[in-house]
Amino acid sequence: MTTRRGFLETICGSLSGLGLSHLLMRDGLLANASAASKTSGSTWVPGIGQTHFPAKAKRVLQIYCPGAASHIDLWDYKPELFARSGQPLPGEENLVSFQGKNGNLMAPPWEFVPCGQTGKRISSLLPHMASHVDDIAFIHSMKAKTNTHGPGCVLMNTGHVQEGFPSAGAWLSYALGSENDNLPTFVALPDLRGEPPNGKANWSNGFLPAKHQAVVMAAHLDIRNLKRPASMSADEEAATREYLKQLNEQHLEKNSSETVLAARIAAYELAARMQISAPEVSDLASESMQTHEAYGTTSENKLLAAYAKNCLLSRRLLERGVRFVNLYCASRASGVDGLLNWDAHKTLKADYERHAPVFDQPTAALLTDLKQRGLLEDTLVLWTTEFGRMPTHQANTTGRDHNPDAFTVWMMGAGVKGGTVYGATDDFGRRSVTNPTNVWEFYATVLHLMGFDYQRLSWYHNGFDRKITDVHGRIIREVMS
Repeated sequence: MTTRRGFLETICGSLSGLGLSHLLMRDGLLANASAASKTSGSTWVPGIGQTHFPAKAKRVLQIYCPGAASHIDLWDYKPELFARSGQPLPGEENLVSFQGKNGNLMAPPWEFVPCGQTGKRISSLLPHMASHVDDIAFIHSMKAKTNTHGPGCVLMNTGHVQEGFPSAGAWLSYALGSENDNLPTFVALPDLRGEPPNGKANWSNGFLPAKHQAVVMAAHLDIRNLKRPASMSADEEAATREYLKQLNEQHLEKNSSETVLAARIAAYELAARMQISAPEVSDLASESMQTHEAYGTTSENKLLAAYAKNCLLSRRLLERGVRFVNLYCASRASGVDGLLNWDAHKTLKADYERHAPVFDQPTAALLTDLKQRGLLEDTLVLWTTEFGRMPTHQANTTGRDHNPDAFTVWMMGAGVKGGTVYGATDDFGRRSVTNPTNVWEFYATVLHLMGFDYQRLSWYHNGFDRKITDVHGRIIREVMS
């Protein structure tokens, strides 16, 4: 009979012991890995599940509404805007903004209704989201550095206006590594209507190793090259893959500085493992009819059904260990403002009555599902957009222009104090006036909830220790539980 002590002595001296050590190290369960996570930053090792300090959250769901979703029409109730609709904006009567001259103040076309025990008012456009208000921490005092969609989206996703910087998902992929070897660490789910402004720059790895960029998946996108050719047997494929792995390792050993090459090798190996895992995770048919009805995947509204399927796919990815899911509701601008995203320059009412139902039911169902399954206990949910809208209407239209001086984002889930409202805009929602904040403080808070000191999570690039918070940052502790 093999004793427990004998088994441990044998396994630690064998090749299987090496594999076990790798798995324990990756999950932060090896003794020196656990010790390292509690000591100084110099001994912290990225990519194996270690954090700088105990984390509240293990994974992130970031829901993004491209087109600058209007804070004053969705989340930020302004009684004075209703009361003084049709009057000039005090102090800015001749305001010229992004697309030109503005008219008078314009009240939202919909009522704001009190919701939950807190009585927080949100737009009647979002009846399903109303059920989650008590779990959300609203940040009403955000400010952006740009009033242009492409740079604004990149800023909100990477902390920088310029392209070429790592996205939040890439930073966490680098910092934490994988929790599931058969699925990507970071997944982006674009909308059926297309990619957001500036496209793949929103989920780029930037200067981090290329393996940290997002893998693009969506319910409406087929996963390419997934099936084995009919002419090849499983044994032949396995032998070919093993031989290719040896060649790749030899080549990489001679070219160790080629991170793109390393990423490509890792991507091909992940693709091979995903031949088994991807069909399972994307098999939405295995979900109950009750779940499909709750999300709205069978809706006659094709845009709602497509987004609902991506919401359901997001939950399946999160519960299987994907670290960061970047979920988009709407896409880039089109020839007609407000048609494909929330950029309602000319016809606000018609545009938002098209977009809000697509967003409302599936998103609320996803949040309910995460909560019922216990996933919100260690999943951080973020809702973001690139900037806000003006409280006035654009001249000769019934739409709103861009407003980088005030907008809303929110958090929910692990480590978040639900029912919180942080910051405030002025009486009309024109400017952030109470506790104004920005994308760097937002991500400093996100990193803190994920167990990282935003001042220590960096990558040396072109002479600088680069961070998602750049040289800024402050933790918004008021939204934390």
